[in-house]
Amino acid sequence: MFGYVRYDLPNLHIKDFMLYKAMYCGLCKGIGAACGQRARLGLTYDVTFLSALLHNMTGQDVKITQQNCFEHAIRKRPIAEADALTQELGALNALLTYYKLADDIADGSGGRVKQAWFKKGAKRAKARYPEMSALVEQYVADQAAVEKKRSPSPDEAAEPTAALMRALAVHFLGEKNSPAAEQLFYAVGKWVYLIDALDDYEKDLKKGRYNPFVLAYGQDSREKLLKENGPDLAFLFDTLFYDLREGLAGVKFYFNRDLTDNVMLRGIPLETRRVLSGEPRKEMQVSVK
Repeated sequence: MFGYVRYDLPNLHIKDFMLYKAMYCGLCKGIGAACGQRARLGLTYDVTFLSALLHNMTGQDVKITQQNCFEHAIRKRPIAEADALTQELGALNALLTYYKLADDIADGSGGRVKQAWFKKGAKRAKARYPEMSALVEQYVADQAAVEKKRSPSPDEAAEPTAALMRALAVHFLGEKNSPAAEQLFYAVGKWVYLIDALDDYEKDLKKGRYNPFVLAYGQDSREKLLKENGPDLAFLFDTLFYDLREGLAGVKFYFNRDLTDNVMLRGIPLETRRVLSGEPRKEMQVSVK
């Protein structure tokens, strides 16, 4: 379920691209500080954006300095300092990576060696952030229950991920939380699950893995699924776009919101259109030579 929350590069201001890059590297350092160096290899775009979003919504300014890292050991680059929020998000990243690999193993996709690599980082995350870790563990249990039930409902299947995101909004925002913020996070979580399930439709069908779209629309090719059920699927995602826009309009931002708007209002719809059209995923650029 990683890698779907992306920006729209052609419409992204240079200043926001530089901010994203600095926060991407800052999250990497935050993972290392909270969970050890091995866990840094699980760095994701999704949690990077979550870091940008939460820093803005909580009013915690990002301090960017010239730093080195293991990938850029000689030439320093602008990197956001790994503050307390970034480190806890780094722990969240480590936990989500670990449990995704556990899910891959349960699905028969392998990954035991990779999961062993991230086990120590996940253990550190649980010890350091027990409250946040409990939210992730509840999500894992709820998702497993839905899959065991083999629910054909996309809404029911997406509920654990959506509920996790809403719970994370409550956890991280504290007194700055609001109904609009919870609506926004819930919609993002639901979208991430559904777009991932739709993107994996054909692969899950071939391997016999749980996928609500396979159970809801029948077992056939991805091309036929999109051709025959395109309007229904588009309507499903359009309702999520509405919730995203409503939530986004109701939350308070303390700093410039150009990056947030680019991802929410452009990047997410673009990624949805890509999946609905059956196009392969493209790698997202996060660095400039």
